[in-house]
Amino acid sequence: MCASKVVEGKQRGWIVPIGGAEDKENSPQILHRFVELAGGPGADIVVIPTASLLRATGPRYERLFGALGAARVTSLDFDTRRDAEEPGRIERLAQATGVFFTGGNQLRLSTLIGGTSVARTIRRRNAAGAAVAGTSAGAAFICEHMIAFGDEGSTPIAGSVRLAPGLGLTNRFIIDQHFRQRDRLGRLLTALAYNPFAVGIGLDEDTAAFISPDNTVGVEGSGGITVVDAAEVRFSSMDSVKEGRPVCLLGVKLHILTKGATFNLHTRQADAGDLNHAKT
Repeated sequence: MCASKVVEGKQRGWIVPIGGAEDKENSPQILHRFVELAGGPGADIVVIPTASLLRATGPRYERLFGALGAARVTSLDFDTRRDAEEPGRIERLAQATGVFFTGGNQLRLSTLIGGTSVARTIRRRNAAGAAVAGTSAGAAFICEHMIAFGDEGSTPIAGSVRLAPGLGLTNRFIIDQHFRQRDRLGRLLTALAYNPFAVGIGLDEDTAAFISPDNTVGVEGSGGITVVDAAEVRFSSMDSVKEGRPVCLLGVKLHILTKGATFNLHTRQADAGDLNHAKT
């Protein structure tokens, strides 16, 4: 699997993973910014509530995005893989300027949508400029390598994480959500020990990573983003440690980003940005 190729002279759309429990009523700045990136008053958004078993999830986001100014919002649920091959649903997605995956169980997304025409259509839409966002389980599903499930705790443990293929908008990062609230540093480190190429992005609740077309990560929301960079790891015991035992990792870089700070996924450089200017 790979991301769809961006047409020469064009830019891919924004990718917006959200850590879950985003403020939907009082100060919905994350959802509001997503609507703006999807076209503002002209936004045409498709909500995919497949991860959730609650039938009210899709209609709720339809109302939320409508109240935030989107011109058109449609909820498309998928109960079977056959649904994800239906021409009418594919055509509706092909018109979208924004796609939003709700929370729930990310394995429902990967098993029902992964590898289908719907998945290919969403990748093509993002390559053509459409914004794609997901909250909680929806955030985990966005990238190529998805954390299906894993143990909580701050220490990487061999065998404590199971990865599955995700949507494949990018292979540059691995997402973990509800990060600080559910003590998930250890499982993100474990995932990176399997695959040091990727950058780990741990999202607090009510916090989103707004990833621009040039692969710069910005922060929106009330919490922080933990960026884990394992590219320069000089030693890992993952290949030899027994399952259930802690993994030794030397040389991992860790950054904590809050609103105003950025991280460049190309150069792997963090910048305090607006926060640094505020101190001077």
